[in-house]
Amino acid sequence: MRKFKIGFLGSLCLGILMASCSAEEETQINEEANLVKEIPQQVKEAATTLELNTNFIRYDEFYFPDGTSEERLFFEEDIVMTEDQLFTLAKLAEQGLESRQYRTFNLVSQGRNISIIGYTGGGGYGLSSKERTALQWAVNNYNRLSGVSISFSLSFGTNYGNKDMVVYHNPNQSGAGGSAGFPSNGRPYKWVQIYGLNGYNTNVVEHVITHEVGHSVGFRHTDWFSRQSCGQNVNEGSAGVGAVHVSGTPTGYDSTSVMLACFSSNEDGEFNGNDITALRNMY
Repeated sequence: MRKFKIGFLGSLCLGILMASCSAEEETQINEEANLVKEIPQQVKEAATTLELNTNFIRYDEFYFPDGTSEERLFFEEDIVMTEDQLFTLAKLAEQGLESRQYRTFNLVSQGRNISIIGYTGGGGYGLSSKERTALQWAVNNYNRLSGVSISFSLSFGTNYGNKDMVVYHNPNQSGAGGSAGFPSNGRPYKWVQIYGLNGYNTNVVEHVITHEVGHSVGFRHTDWFSRQSCGQNVNEGSAGVGAVHVSGTPTGYDSTSVMLACFSSNEDGEFNGNDITALRNMY
């Protein structure tokens, strides 16, 4: 079975038949300036406050559906945020705010209906027919659950400005997987990108999207403490405000969770029982 990465601002990457989502470098080569970009100490300190592993941070270009891009921070490969978002989350954590498998300390407002759009524009950023089907299946995964206070309203098109969440294809990213971020101010993370999934069946694409949407509403990787799904033994960041255990779910390895750090080429795209328990306890 082949293992693939899953991105953390939520990103999934495919590689032995599973790949990990982690980036082990603390610096990145700025190709235009041919300079090494160091990770500032204040960024490392904020990441430590959120109990994210500072060995899994890099700066990289984050592309939007209109083809523009900006530099953002990537944590564990598939989690993305701006410096301002990182510092805001760290301040909230320092204030000791309660938050609710594992989740972040910050969640979407209870009872929120999340407007989610599958981008269909050009330039390589629009979802393919298979990806649109997978997005519909992923949204169904969430909406069919009873006892969960958040829900999703799905549409397709190009007018994403007023939407809570946008799912689109990033043609500039190598590998295969996705990326997203964490909630803030009671709202889900807006930008969910997928890439390199053309060679995989709809169930695998559904899995990637369900996973990245999971990050956007507050899930961390189920195996954040070991990345065992990637064939590794690496801790993404110790338990605490940034990796809160959800009551009623295992603390050990859960081999079928949709929120594992890496995914295989035979995923069915569905939540397992512990994923469902976690969502119900979170929302």
